[in-house]
Parts: sequence; C-alpha cells; structure tokens
Amino acid sequence: MLGCGVGCGTAESTEPAAVAGGRVITRTATVPTSQPPTSKAPKSVVPEKTTKTVVEYRVIPFKTKTVTDGELPKGERAVRTVGVNGSRKLTYEVTYVGGKSTAKKLIRQEVAKQPRSQVTVVGTKVEEDVESGCDPNYSGCVPVASDVDCSGRSGNGPEYVDGPVTVTGSDIYRLDSDHDGIGCED
Repeated sequence: MLGCGVGCGTAESTEPAAVAGGRVITRTATVPTSQPPTSKAPKSVVPEKTTKTVVEYRVIPFKTKTVTDGELPKGERAVRTVGVNGSRKLTYEVTYVGGKSTAKKLIRQEVAKQPRSQVTVVGTKVEEDVESGCDPNYSGCVPVASDVDCSGRSGNGPEYVDGPVTVTGSDIYRLDSDHDGIGCED
C-alpha cells in the first residue's frame, strides 16, 4: 500500500489512504445511499428476577392480669409481676423484578420470645373502721383519741383502756412499755 496512488485503499473508503510517518491512516466516511438504513429496534430487555429470604420480627404485646390479695388494704394496687413483650419471627420469600419488590410470601412464623403477663394485685383486706371508735392498731377496742392511757395508772387521758391489749400495728399511744407486743399488762 505504500506505493499506492489516488483511489487506493479499502473498498468502503471515499478518501485515499495517507501515509504518515510510515503508518497508513485510513479515513472512512458514511456515504448516503438511496435505500433507507435498516433500523434495528433495541432488543426488549427482560428485567432481572431475583428472590431473597427476609426475616422480620414483630412485637407480641404482654397481657395484663388483675388478682385480689387479702393481705393488701382494700383498694390498694401493686404490680406483682412486671409484663415483658415477646417477639414473633416471620420469614418471607420476597421476589424482586428489576430491583423492586413485587411479591412477598410468608414461609414460616414462630414465637422467638414468649411474652410475660403483667400481674397487678388489688387489696381486699378490710381494716377496722376508725369511725367505729376503735383504733385498728390494737386488738379489742382501744378508743381513738388524742391520747389513751392504761386505766389505774398515771396518765392524763383523755381516754383510758383496761388491759391487757395486744398491739397489732403501731403502738401509737405507747401502751406497751416493755415492747413485748402486749400493752397495759399488770
């Protein structure tokens, strides 16, 4: 090709080949023809379809339960057992087409952690009514007053009680001087 003159080169070429520094440089140009170019429609691209296994956890709320307790004063409430939420493990098969989720199918579900019920106790113990005139801190009937003393002893009252009486709560009138649980003993 080096000695080639005008019109040399490839069959498609409309310009002659040129020699530059020992290398042949060929320029090609598109020549319009009378026929319309064949259009090649792009192939329809089918999006990629994939499936993945996805695990989700859902909360199982704890239940509440109320029970009565004869040792607690009537109407008093207390939490005996604190409630704890559980959890459920859900396993899905998720189908993606073109990177977007198109279907979600539940494969398996199981309880991962059991919830624990909250137990609240409500007291039912009826204490002696102070309106009855008897102090509930003592057995028998020790009157309710600003001060109560044992009968037959030194004390300024205004109320007195015949003993012995058993201290069942707080010894608010200091009737049990030796702190053995029995007040106004002879």
